[in-house]
Amino acid sequence: MSVKDIHIADYTYLLPDDRIAKYPLTDRSSSKLLVYKGGEIKTEVFRSLPSQLPSGSLLVFNNTKVIQARLRFEKETGGKVEIFCLDPVEPSDYQLAFAQKGSCVWRCMVGNLKKWKSGALVKNCKIDGKPLEFSAVKLEGTGMVHTIKFQWNSDDVTFAEILDSLGELPIPPYLNRKTEESDKKTYQTVYSKIDGSVAAPTAGLHFTKEVLSDLDKKGFGRAELTLHVGAGTFYPVKSESIGGHDMHTEVIEVPLSTIRTIRERLGHIIAVGTTSVRTLESLYHIGCRLLSGNTELFVSQWEPYAEDKIDYSAEQAYDAIISYLESNRLEALHASTQIIIVPEYKFRVVGGIITNFHQPKSTLLLLIAALIGDDWRKVYDYALKNGYRFLSYGDSSLLLRR
Repeated sequence: MSVKDIHIADYTYLLPDDRIAKYPLTDRSSSKLLVYKGGEIKTEVFRSLPSQLPSGSLLVFNNTKVIQARLRFEKETGGKVEIFCLDPVEPSDYQLAFAQKGSCVWRCMVGNLKKWKSGALVKNCKIDGKPLEFSAVKLEGTGMVHTIKFQWNSDDVTFAEILDSLGELPIPPYLNRKTEESDKKTYQTVYSKIDGSVAAPTAGLHFTKEVLSDLDKKGFGRAELTLHVGAGTFYPVKSESIGGHDMHTEVIEVPLSTIRTIRERLGHIIAVGTTSVRTLESLYHIGCRLLSGNTELFVSQWEPYAEDKIDYSAEQAYDAIISYLESNRLEALHASTQIIIVPEYKFRVVGGIITNFHQPKSTLLLLIAALIGDDWRKVYDYALKNGYRFLSYGDSSLLLRR
């Protein structure tokens, strides 16, 4: 059977609403930690993570930061329109887009689109006590996704400042509640640095500065990369087979120094979250492209499963990226990925993952099944029977392939 024929109905479980954590625990590190190793399962507390890791492990974190991407407008007629910023178009670089003054263009999801037939949406407000007129104009699009031009009448105010002032942090829709002031802190990891995500890499929400310090004291390595999480992470799989599901494209940025560190520690890599898994494995496939003479820094959805794919070693692939960056005098790899990781995927880099408990029939659950096989059912049954809290603000797990 082709991987595209995998039935999503085979990757589901009953998740009662009362098991979805609507809020995080006051102490992030007091969450439960399910440890899976060699087919055995036990319960620990997250702050004990350093004592559960294999010796010599290198933990790889996604340092992306969630932006206040949801903008709400009200028309003169009273109709309400919501614009959800997805990724920048002009300029396409995130940091340049946030630094724009006067105007910028983004790809956005538009809610209540029927209320916005034409013309500009205008919002009058004050930023730092100064009046500002902020407007949005539709340029093109289909369905809910449109290209939107934002404009404002000030050369002193950046788009980042507008989002900070007018935007709303987009917590997951399955929480079934409005964003609260506390979410601005609790829905960010303590190591978040690079603005760009519309969803948090939630596996990292359990880490505290104390846990990070304990990892350092015990000699575990830490490395950071950036994958800006898109709204597609919330998209359900609606097709019967996974072949009918289109993965969203996400932007990745990995410093050369991080790639060198990972190359040195191959065989000992623990990914913090599914976003780190997708990035680390995407780097392997980008390296394979470079070895094959293809310099397009992109991984397509089904590329890892191509029958004619040359199976280079992880060492060869990472060496190819290092050589490419050094020869082009680049300090970081900027690329994009559409990778989907499902059962039958062959992991080349990641030996284990720290992650939360994911929604039924989701691509994230398929990734877990790819990592630990049919034991995903045993893990989730155990979590349900032992009072674990699920999804973004829920408990955590350490899943080791070996």
